[in-house]
Amino acid sequence: MLRKEKERIVEELHGSLGGVKTAIFTDYRGLNVVEIGRLRNQLREASVTYRVVKNELLKLALKNTDLEPLIDHIRGPTALAVSYDDPLSPAKILEEFSKTLPNLEIKGGMVEGRLVDQEGVKRLAEIPSREVLLGSLMLVLEAGPTRLVNVLSANLQKLLQVLNAIRLQKARG
Repeated sequence: MLRKEKERIVEELHGSLGGVKTAIFTDYRGLNVVEIGRLRNQLREASVTYRVVKNELLKLALKNTDLEPLIDHIRGPTALAVSYDDPLSPAKILEEFSKTLPNLEIKGGMVEGRLVDQEGVKRLAEIPSREVLLGSLMLVLEAGPTRLVNVLSANLQKLLQVLNAIRLQKARG
């Protein structure tokens, strides 16, 4: 690869790493072209980019970015999964994919400014999706007013029963 081309790759990669919510490194040894293609397609559907870059070029691109602390973790064949939107989707997809193809090794990465190791990525993958969490929150928020209405209406029903009993007693007597 010519020096100009290497410089272009480093510059392009460096520019694309600004504003990243999640960056996860994987070791892709043992995966064939079809498997990597399937992984890329799944990641692309979630708006996650997946790039295989030479380690030295990746280290140069990470300098002076928020991801610079990851430089020390780049060893062996490395591919980089990057998300600008959902911080959890790369972890979920990579973890699920690594269950079916154990040759894909998750090395670790950075999620919203925090370093995570392989176990950290696994824990992130277990977190429910945003939609599920919002649904649970709505149930909790809805439960309070519903209970209040039930308590208030129960007291009113008891008051009506007492008044009705008094009315019946006066009618008899």
